[in-house]
Amino acid sequence: MPPCPQPTRRHWLAGAATLALLPAWAQPAPGTATPSRYTTGPASIDGIGKRYMGREIAAVMGWQGAAWLEREEREREERTDLLMAALALKPGMVVADIGAGTGFLARRMAAAVGPGGRVLAVDVQPQMVRLLQQLATQLKLTNIEPRLGAEDDVKLPAASVDLAIMVDVYHELSHPYEVLASVVRAVKPGGLVVFVEYKAEDWQVPIKPLHKMSEAQVRREAEVHPLAWVRTVATLPWQHMVVFRRRDG
Repeated sequence: MPPCPQPTRRHWLAGAATLALLPAWAQPAPGTATPSRYTTGPASIDGIGKRYMGREIAAVMGWQGAAWLEREEREREERTDLLMAALALKPGMVVADIGAGTGFLARRMAAAVGPGGRVLAVDVQPQMVRLLQQLATQLKLTNIEPRLGAEDDVKLPAASVDLAIMVDVYHELSHPYEVLASVVRAVKPGGLVVFVEYKAEDWQVPIKPLHKMSEAQVRREAEVHPLAWVRTVATLPWQHMVVFRRRDG
């Protein structure tokens, strides 16, 4: 395998999720035991030793590596222009960038939704949120709203966004079930949840294996929530974009 770039971002670190954070559809039936969703074991070189639905959760990079998110070659490597075209954002939309980092994608989405729209840029690291705010202020992107999330909750109001997207983020979440439940709760019924992950099916993508996900694994984990698969965009050179719609109810 070719040399691998530094793993991608965000400290969604370990913490105790509570059932009170989960929506009603995710609550266990009264009087039943709650099985653990996660297992633990020895950590691999790139993982945290915590496993969910058959995969080990990847270790993350801290805010100190923010420069890698803004590297000059990122646009060429990941073809964010193709991603933006596939998203087909409209003026006035409210979108959420989960694990926004420095706002590389948030800034591009801000231009697409225009002054009548909003980009809720969520990250769990206060230092990253400050960097994002500084860049947005410098560029006078007043429709970007940096938000500090938690390791098990994105902390967005219910049914407040038209589309939520996670770019190279989901595989690093220490509480993937709880975070995705909070994302689904924040999306309006009929709204979209978008995963962008490096293709595990393609060994030529020069990213460490634990920082990739297959389309099948993304769908397996998403569909335990009230999400219906819509389409998978395979035109990006290194990533696939897997799109789901929030079901009513």
